[in-house]
Amino acid sequence: MSGPVLISGMALAGVGTAVGLKKLDYEAVPQAGLVSAVFFVASLIHVPLGPASVHLILNGLVGLILGWVAFPVILVALVLQTLFFQFGGITTLGVNTVIMAVPALLGYLLFSPMLRKRAFVALTAAFACGCFSVFLGSLLLALALVFTEKNFLKASALLVAAHGPVMIVEGVITALCIGFLRKVRPSMLRTFGKREFS
Repeated sequence: MSGPVLISGMALAGVGTAVGLKKLDYEAVPQAGLVSAVFFVASLIHVPLGPASVHLILNGLVGLILGWVAFPVILVALVLQTLFFQFGGITTLGVNTVIMAVPALLGYLLFSPMLRKRAFVALTAAFACGCFSVFLGSLLLALALVFTEKNFLKASALLVAAHGPVMIVEGVITALCIGFLRKVRPSMLRTFGKREFS
């Protein structure tokens, strides 16, 4: 990736992480760590698709649970993946964090108010958030590639299309997880937004 893309990614990731840490309730650090671990493990599962591969992201789920705290949580998971498995790389940490955390945050802002509604509405919102977060993440990655080199335009379009099946899978997983948490641990969904469920 080009220098301006990498620098912009680092700057945005730095701002998002600072805001996320400021909003983090330190009594909820264990929950944030648990969510980071789930994100870490899920994104290690790669599925071959043509000449490339796709993987689970679960950034929609991370966003619904953590809101702004998604930034530092995703950054920590990406740092560990880079150190242990050489995924991504140190120079692209900022860009990768933005690609995954911005959709998580926007998903939280758009869909978390619906989690207060009846179960059907909440699960539909969770499904939509999972799909939306993957789509937006793949779109941001495509834009980062295009801003690096115009010749990446066709590859970027294929990349977005390849994430179509992942969007559906992520939507289903996000809806199932939110439905489960609403029943057995609604406090996990209230911690970062003080939300109450009927």
